Amino acid sequence: MPGSSSSHHVSRRAALALGLGAAASVALPGPRAAAAVSAVGGERLGRSGVQVASGAPRLPKLAAQAWLVADHDSGDVLASYDAHRALPPASTLKMLFADTVLPKFGRASVHKVTAADLAGIPYGSSLVGVQAGTSYTVEQLWQGVFLRSGNDAVHVLAGMNGGVDETVRQMQARAKDLQANDTHVVSPDGFDHKGQVSSAYDLTLFARAGLKNEDFRGYCATKTADFPAGGRKTFQIQNTDRLLTGQGVAAYQGLIGVKNGYTSHAGNTFTGAATRGGRTLLVTVMHPRSGYEAVYEETAALLDWGFTAAGKADPVGTLVTPLSERPKGAAAAEPGAGAAGAPAAATATSHTDDWAFGGSAAVAMLAGGGLLALRRRERERPGGRRRRRG
Repeated sequence: MPGSSSSHHVSRRAALALGLGAAASVALPGPRAAAAVSAVGGERLGRSGVQVASGAPRLPKLAAQAWLVADHDSGDVLASYDAHRALPPASTLKMLFADTVLPKFGRASVHKVTAADLAGIPYGSSLVGVQAGTSYTVEQLWQGVFLRSGNDAVHVLAGMNGGVDETVRQMQARAKDLQANDTHVVSPDGFDHKGQVSSAYDLTLFARAGLKNEDFRGYCATKTADFPAGGRKTFQIQNTDRLLTGQGVAAYQGLIGVKNGYTSHAGNTFTGAATRGGRTLLVTVMHPRSGYEAVYEETAALLDWGFTAAGKADPVGTLVTPLSERPKGAAAAEPGAGAAGAPAAATATSHTDDWAFGGSAAVAMLAGGGLLALRRRERERPGGRRRRRG
């Protein structure tokens, strides 16, 4: 629970580690996987249920609807559960946004925000507090994206990139290049838009690609930053990644990022990366069924398992290389490379569109005092919980 001591959460992690795991590839009880899924990364990753090598260390007991553990450097997928199941990604989709847009602007570039930059931000979004009429460096805007998951900062950067529609087009093209075929982008902010989905496999691809960029890596590892408040005033913002900051759960030793997400529709989603003994692992956990901290606890448990299993468990698949980085004629070099997934709209989650504020039709023109008023309404509830976020 929010506010609990770290010792309590260490014991919760230990309890997870004692849960019965799968010693071989089995299908565990749970939500039915999509009828047709991608086989990118290998045939086993297209199956439903847990995929893990026979003889691997015991997996922790988990409640997520989908998850994946992979080696960052080799791309080996060590274990997964419904890796290609299409689910709402929430703000973890911002990893794809950053991987697509971040290289285009120098971090010292300055942009003066206008009311038009802030138009169309979904009502109920998480905000960092960008104000029309104030100038921001690109670095500050990206800090707003990574630390506070600010949809206002996302929309300003998207505007600088040619607008939301153009940015969505570029993000979808980048997803195709990464062979993230489960992903359908509707908006760059990851908010609850109908048909916007991704998968544990695709989110892990986004993290791996993004971490190749030094600025991306630096932003997602930043715990606090000073953010402009107008004039010469600033206020401090803190990263909402709890495994990084240790707020509410024990900080994970060696964590280097990358992105968390929460909306009332999508639930909690998280992709994390950590280094131990010279090895870096990636873990994505999507939609644990209960407990606000469960997404962090299950990520930590899978990281612990992965560091134990690495070098002992045969991979069950691979994180494929982006098409743009592969030599010609290399299509058969990776399991499942280039395999097309089912259209995202057809494999979308069966969740109902129970959006608290009227869904995507509820749009706010945010500028000046109007933005600040919305920001006051949308501050995190005690313990970090917020009704709607992107």
